[in-house]
Amino acid sequence: MLPTDLRQQPAPPEGESGVVLPPRQPDTIAIQTPGGVFHVRIDQDAQVSAHGGMVPFAQFLDASGVLEAWESDCPLKRTSPNASSLRAILGTWIVAVSAGQSRYAHITGVRGDRVTPQVLGFKRLVSEDTVRRALGALVGEHIRLEDAEAQAAARSAAQAAATTWSQRHLLASVSPLLAERWIMDLDVTIKPLYGFQEGSVVGHNPHKPGRPSHALHTFLVAGLRLLVGVEVHPGDEHTAASTKLDLTDLLSRIPRDRWPYLLRGDCAYGTEHMMEWPEQHGLHYLFKVRMTKHTRELVNHLDLTQGWADLGDGWQAKESRLRLSTWTRDRRVIVLRRPRRQRYPRRADIETDKTGTQQVIAECEAYIVADDFEYQVLITSLDLTLFEIAHLYRDRADSENVFDELKNQWGWGGFTSHDFAVTQLAARMVAQVYNWWSIFVRLVSPNHHREAVTSRPALLHSIVRQTISGGQRFLSITSNHHWRDILGNAVMRMTAFFASFAKAAEQLTNSTRWDVLLTAIFAKARAGPAT
Repeated sequence: MLPTDLRQQPAPPEGESGVVLPPRQPDTIAIQTPGGVFHVRIDQDAQVSAHGGMVPFAQFLDASGVLEAWESDCPLKRTSPNASSLRAILGTWIVAVSAGQSRYAHITGVRGDRVTPQVLGFKRLVSEDTVRRALGALVGEHIRLEDAEAQAAARSAAQAAATTWSQRHLLASVSPLLAERWIMDLDVTIKPLYGFQEGSVVGHNPHKPGRPSHALHTFLVAGLRLLVGVEVHPGDEHTAASTKLDLTDLLSRIPRDRWPYLLRGDCAYGTEHMMEWPEQHGLHYLFKVRMTKHTRELVNHLDLTQGWADLGDGWQAKESRLRLSTWTRDRRVIVLRRPRRQRYPRRADIETDKTGTQQVIAECEAYIVADDFEYQVLITSLDLTLFEIAHLYRDRADSENVFDELKNQWGWGGFTSHDFAVTQLAARMVAQVYNWWSIFVRLVSPNHHREAVTSRPALLHSIVRQTISGGQRFLSITSNHHWRDILGNAVMRMTAFFASFAKAAEQLTNSTRWDVLLTAIFAKARAGPAT
């Protein structure tokens, strides 16, 4: 609120340039600008929203039934008549995350929206404190019992219920797409922390050595940039050992006929226990191998041999067998090399932190022999050509774009709580909205993933005004985007599609509707490159 002296100060009679302004109307303020004099009216009661794209997005959520299913399955129950409804809490989360907010405090910036809550089926957006308390209640923060063991058991049960709910619906958002042959990308992204949050531990953090962090173990549908699962760990649990536990738990919740045919990851996953498990369960893998002593000996041996296959763009490849001291048997490896480029300088020194040298950085980098070639080594169970394997691994780099988008354009860089269980839950709920929005945008661009930095200005950030006439509500949407005519036509086609789909799918369950809808949206897209 403005200070009293500012609120009571009368409007100046003259512009800053000394030009006398025309007399203003009783409810307007005359201001002098480089474009001339404008009469400004402050309208606090207008039914407007800056998120006009939420109108077709809400139609998408309603026609698909995913919002209703997400709400009805939520373990949080609202019993007090004065408490905010569950729809209002979940709806506020959807609006805030879709609009790009990354902190609980940022929710205040969208609370003045008068139209979007009505479109989503509730009265008004709730406060940041209400959202924070609701997530805390989901994981049992509010449970207070005299018996410490009983309290711990009750909180554990609440956390388990919240985890099951968030994992189930995140997986369900992509489950229909898993019927096709697909690739799962495994990776870990580091989230630096600056407070005293639970789980804030110094671990592997190459960009900010010594900074406490969380480690987000992520499982992606390659090519579609959609998340199958995400698990948050303390910063020192960034290794493949933690990923393997999360992976086995995730696959236990996916029907066997919908498992990925290939697991793909960087050098952190080229270890015995990460390769042994897929081999035992009939899964293929493609990982990078760390440049350890024996790996470098293999590279040095092949460096002067003949028979390197040309892969194009300066890359060459050669196949061999490798068995490290920690492995139970030898495995197929593909050694890649290309002439050393000056824009890829060799790192002679490795950054250190308070815990010592982070050797994983050097072991993952390209190995340079005699300043002539830089080498990378891949290990796989696939029976494909060298060219196919090299291109399959090259496509893995796309997962880094997903991390960049989720951390910088969505909420993975924030929504951190003192309670570690709340932080874990928030990460999955951000991923849930991210998946829904990404699938929604596919209706306009079916063959490409459009990042939020592009899709929000095009589809979300438009002005919508609500008027009421004859007992009916009318919404007028205006976009400032350069391609507003093309986008407007696309939105009209989209809304017509949802209307016809909702009418045709009246007798279907929510899960069945989602299956049919995703099949229609991704009719031209595939979950991974054909091999």
